[in-house]
Amino acid sequence: MILGITGGIGCGKSTAAAIFARRGFRLLDSDALVRDEVYALPAVREGMRERFGAGIFNADGSVNRPRLGEKVFADANGLRALEALTHPPLFGLWRTAFAAAPTADWAVEVPLLFEKSLENWFDFTVCVASAPAQQLARLEQRGLSRALAGQRISKQLPLAHKIERADFVLWNDGLSGFLEDQVDRLIETLAVGC
Repeated sequence: MILGITGGIGCGKSTAAAIFARRGFRLLDSDALVRDEVYALPAVREGMRERFGAGIFNADGSVNRPRLGEKVFADANGLRALEALTHPPLFGLWRTAFAAAPTADWAVEVPLLFEKSLENWFDFTVCVASAPAQQLARLEQRGLSRALAGQRISKQLPLAHKIERADFVLWNDGLSGFLEDQVDRLIETLAVGC
């Protein structure tokens, strides 16, 4: 079984994905794959340099993600350009992982699952949601200003639409045990239904 885990930025996708991993699912964190593997590909690096300039790289050659984020989110076409560079190799990494363990249960964290119409990759989609105030508070705790947090939220499909399109919704406004209980109930439901 392959679950696609999505939700609004700051809603707790990573927290939910980690719970699935502790319950035996193999975890693919799309953001981590891009950061650790896709950004290291020479063709991707060259494309990023051409589109966004050498200033997005640190002195050691690594991608300065905050600087890249500023450029990408300040330009309406910037995000599309970055996705055109990074999505094909990311999907290749997914294919390789799934092929290596075709009978495994997978939890794949995908921030833009619905925005990019990626539903067909997954057996079920799971949206992690929280109240807007909670979402903003979490983003501010990560060091994003309210303005930058709002800018990033605005680049995503409204959370209400993600909730509507998801097969399952996990609500992440309570204590961490509340989210864990929901994940456990969902796993039980899927085990009975599959």
